[in-house]
Amino acid sequence: MITQDAVLAALRGVKDPQTQQDIVGLGLVRDLAIDGDNVALTLAFTTQPPPSRVTMHSMATKLVGQIPGVRNVQVRMGGGAAAPAHGHAHAPGPAQGHAHAPGPAAAGRSAPAPDMIPEVRHTIAVSSGKGGVGKSTVAVNLAVALRATGATVGIVDADVYGPDIPMMLGTRGRPGMFENRIIPVEAHGIKMMSIGLLVQEKEALVWRGPMIHSFIQQMLRDVMWGALDYLVFDMPPGTGDAQLSLSQILPLSGVVMVTTPQDVALLDVRKALGMFQRLNVPILGVVENMSGFVCPHCGERTAIFGDAGGNRISEEYGVPLLARIPLEPETRIAGDQGTPITLQRPDGAQAHAFGDLARAVERRLEELGPLSALPTIR
Repeated sequence: MITQDAVLAALRGVKDPQTQQDIVGLGLVRDLAIDGDNVALTLAFTTQPPPSRVTMHSMATKLVGQIPGVRNVQVRMGGGAAAPAHGHAHAPGPAQGHAHAPGPAAAGRSAPAPDMIPEVRHTIAVSSGKGGVGKSTVAVNLAVALRATGATVGIVDADVYGPDIPMMLGTRGRPGMFENRIIPVEAHGIKMMSIGLLVQEKEALVWRGPMIHSFIQQMLRDVMWGALDYLVFDMPPGTGDAQLSLSQILPLSGVVMVTTPQDVALLDVRKALGMFQRLNVPILGVVENMSGFVCPHCGERTAIFGDAGGNRISEEYGVPLLARIPLEPETRIAGDQGTPITLQRPDGAQAHAFGDLARAVERRLEELGPLSALPTIR
């Protein structure tokens, strides 16, 4: 029989990294429910920064899972004022419910001033309407290609549900700290931060809107980026909280939309383009990824995912087609090995395509000029 006392005793072994107080004593444990061999609870965080939340979430899951008889553990992340430290889990009261994503107007009202990263000249979001179109590959190789021009570059892995950038850049270490700020990890001359550096490889993050908003803020405010020409953001696919949060936290220089040529990808990228237009984010242009496969044996080109989809979107929305990136197996291998294809085969077709993309992005940023004002969504 799994008891509440046994679960709470295990949870007292989880301490807030900042205060060194246990999460039960801090009143962060809510909605504790035991159903047979299943245990579920909510950690109602207050002012704890995202890395601390991730650490406590991971430890809570691990320690409760070690209780004899426990088969499944579900630890949710919530928000709200901390409950009195009585040493027991409390159900949320009327003002202590789970955190929900703020409405657009609320997010706009709470947006901080756009000087969170004053030494960064250009902020570029790389986004897509759907997953599986190679968005992270484009983001990484765009950053590498910009770096090859002599620019100083950083990249933020804002895809909290699928943080692939550490693997693609071949980084495994944790970031350091200096004067209570995070030192980004550096790989191939690029500064990088990702939630993937702070959690275990197989650990899934169950985050709602406010958590994502807080994480993105911290990646800007609490990371020592220093002077950068470009800060690239690898966004999660779709039109969700991360896109809205980033767009309302700082004025983006622009967004690069990634698609494959087939109609199902174009359907979703239209929705993403519409969202960024509504948020008043400049559209730098479209990248058509996986744009044809050239057989290495006979040289014949095959349009595996269709043809000219990027051109159709470009003409429909009046934005440039920045680049067409060919489909090559070596790109996947390079990403898995931690050396982007732009570095691994600098004379290859893909490296040339990403070089063209970097130059096109530079030209578009010059054309668009000063940053737009932060959006106000009603």
